[in-house]
Amino acid sequence: MTLPAAPPLPGRPPPHLAQELAGWRKARRYAVPQWMIEQATERRLAGNWAGACAAARVDVELDLADIARRHGTQVGSAVRDDLLHFAPDLLRWHLPRLEYGMSTIARRQAIVLGEYDGPKLYVSTPPRYDGPQRLRLRFGPKLGGDDDERFGLTPHFWAGLRHLWDARRSGELLERCGGDRRRAPFFHPDGTPVQEPGAGDDPAALFERVTLLQDRGEIEAAVDAAGLVMDPGEPDRPREHPMSPRGILSRLPLALSRMAPELRRLGGDLYKIRPGWGLPILIEARARPLFRPVRREEPGAAPLPQEVWRRLPDLDLLRAGRITPEELHPLVRSALFPGRPAPDGPVGPPDPRPPEPVRVRCRGEWHQIHSPDGELRLPHTDEEIRRESAMRVLGGATAGCFAVHNAWTGRGGRLPRALRALRQELFERVQHGDAPGVLRLLDAGADPRVRDGRKRTLLHALYTLDHEELLPRLLQAGLDLEARDQEGRTPLHLAVRDYGSTSLVVALLGAGARLDAVDDLGRPVALGPRNRRTLEKLIEERGLDPGTTSLG
Repeated sequence: MTLPAAPPLPGRPPPHLAQELAGWRKARRYAVPQWMIEQATERRLAGNWAGACAAARVDVELDLADIARRHGTQVGSAVRDDLLHFAPDLLRWHLPRLEYGMSTIARRQAIVLGEYDGPKLYVSTPPRYDGPQRLRLRFGPKLGGDDDERFGLTPHFWAGLRHLWDARRSGELLERCGGDRRRAPFFHPDGTPVQEPGAGDDPAALFERVTLLQDRGEIEAAVDAAGLVMDPGEPDRPREHPMSPRGILSRLPLALSRMAPELRRLGGDLYKIRPGWGLPILIEARARPLFRPVRREEPGAAPLPQEVWRRLPDLDLLRAGRITPEELHPLVRSALFPGRPAPDGPVGPPDPRPPEPVRVRCRGEWHQIHSPDGELRLPHTDEEIRRESAMRVLGGATAGCFAVHNAWTGRGGRLPRALRALRQELFERVQHGDAPGVLRLLDAGADPRVRDGRKRTLLHALYTLDHEELLPRLLQAGLDLEARDQEGRTPLHLAVRDYGSTSLVVALLGAGARLDAVDDLGRPVALGPRNRRTLEKLIEERGLDPGTTSLG
């Protein structure tokens, strides 16, 4: 199921970035699937900005007529113009994501697209990193709604980063990532790699020289070559200390050569970079910008958006041979490689490949396991299968084909590599909300009875997906509404607890899911006042029969 990687370039990213790049590789493969890009682009080009948002799983929570009435026709027209050119699939491509090799969207962020005499147009990210990957498009004087009051939203100001979301400005990515009008760092205009990076006096060559110094651990030389200055830190803290400026900067994929022009563009005096670990680093905007540690509380330091100080993940992935130019978002590909020939086929993340037969060593022979009709088929007679099932009930060990089937359906054991890859492909698409991708795999023969590492079925995972087509498909395949994961939770437990949609909760109840189920710790479906009120309201509004419940 894994596509062949491109060959790595000279000076590939250092090993300490491997985990982060693994997360970005998953995000690039699964987070913005090709069908989403195509649908959102078609609707945007037709002037249907709301339809483009729906295709990119962005819930629209604003009304243009109401904006014009409340804030004036000039503001209403400006917002409408921005929305007509808003590429929600491109925004989703560039959104900040979790660190440490994870690929889901950073939670509780507010991506501010524009300010209009006070009120802001912004997109808010999900409240949970492992919940539905839906976004919310909002407009108002403050960031967030009533459901965000407890934790708030972390703002990211992208009004000056329109190349990340405005289709009219996407071509500016080439310059903003460290290149110039001719080429991106480490690549020729046609996307072929530069064999001697760093040779020349153009911005891309400077970016290459600085990056190669960083990759070799020569941080002071890289900072100096980029026209910056680094404060060595506290006298009593060793130079190599992980929390010293050098220690922090050595682990960040900084776009050092872009720092000075980006600071000039922003126009402020003091900024801070806050990595996911450790102390922030301050940057004083001066003729030669200064990196220095935080020595005291300095409230005047504005957060520097990650998209300003971080190297473009796509270029690091291309350098490492993790992706090819044809796997990029089409607007990103055309921006980075203006001289690249027109592609032979679609551009974007690859579609899932259909499952293939898997060879398994069984009783001294090689057998093939496959799922031609959506069920994992074993090359054994019904009598052999019954005998093996009886042995398992009596505590006997299983091996070969039967052990593989047990592992696939969550009874423990290890899967062959090809089936592990198929399971990962399926559940990565589930995690990122790619319902069409999941359906395509099921149509190609993938067995829907699979369970993930937490023993969750595809029914458990519906809270992350648009369920309208999948729920009846899974019920028809015989999946159990009361199936338990490793914590004893049912699909309804997760739909209520993990921000599943109201329509999914209603659909599960309508299909017969029990409200009186409790998990292994005795926790009911309606855990917590918010969930209890939600279910009580649903039961009352929809006229459902709660039966024996634990809501009281």
